[in-house]
Amino acid sequence: MLDTEIPLCFLYGDPISDVEMDFLHIEPIRERSGAHDWIIHEHSHPEHVQLLLVERGGGLYRVEGQEIEVPVGSLIVVPAGMVHEFHFASGTDGYVINAATAYLRAVAGQDARLAEPLSRPAVYPAEAGGADGGSMADLFRWCYREYVWSAPGRRAAIQGQMLQMLVALMRAASEAGGPVLAAGDRDYALVCRFREALEDGFRTSRSIADYARALGVTTHRLNQACRARAGKSPSGLLHERTIVEAKRYLIYMERSVAEIGYELGFEDPAYFSRYFTRRVGRTPGAYRRAMIEGRARAALPEVQ
Repeated sequence: MLDTEIPLCFLYGDPISDVEMDFLHIEPIRERSGAHDWIIHEHSHPEHVQLLLVERGGGLYRVEGQEIEVPVGSLIVVPAGMVHEFHFASGTDGYVINAATAYLRAVAGQDARLAEPLSRPAVYPAEAGGADGGSMADLFRWCYREYVWSAPGRRAAIQGQMLQMLVALMRAASEAGGPVLAAGDRDYALVCRFREALEDGFRTSRSIADYARALGVTTHRLNQACRARAGKSPSGLLHERTIVEAKRYLIYMERSVAEIGYELGFEDPAYFSRYFTRRVGRTPGAYRRAMIEGRARAALPEVQ
């Protein structure tokens, strides 16, 4: 069982946030690690996968009580929900990406092979996967540039770069001949299976008992695993996944609130509006207007 004292966070040192929950965050390794004396203590990211490119320095990656050396020129995978820590050498640098699991599944599309390596903690040579180290570094560097630039087509550009990273990662895992570490414990494996089931069923089924039955476990067992590994109940994960999709539809699709609710399995538009409002703090229409206005302000040129 996960020690309840281990922090659950979006970014190390920050509380869990709804900011970009369906997207990603990227920053240089030195920014956060340097501020913490190059030691990132035990914590986990319930809804996000981390990918790190170590271009300078190195150190030690501890995950689920096991250790992997991190030499310079490494590509590191930290699966969602796994307790981990880093002990970097002073001056270590490169890039770290925190990517929402839902976003990465969307990038992978129908090719499950692209998402599979994300469930295993590992350290690969940056030149593995059919791309030389410079190419992988370029992907991270351009991804970071697009992330901070906010130019037109930003998300599409980042998605293309992330797809290339997933392909390289899939090939690196294949070349390695298997995982560097065993993937967690039974709780973690069950939560991974539950998340996969949610992807297939969250639009049509909101019965946790049905999910538990399909997974061959009791609702108590599923609840135990989710609270241990994700810090939330199964219904909390289900609601969160539904809300992430609702937000995406509201921002990027020109459909009415009623149509979006129906797409997500809500027959009654009024119930969908109450469901969304209770969990987000504003109505679907108000959320859509606020996000559109915010994006419009961000697109305005700065006055010199």
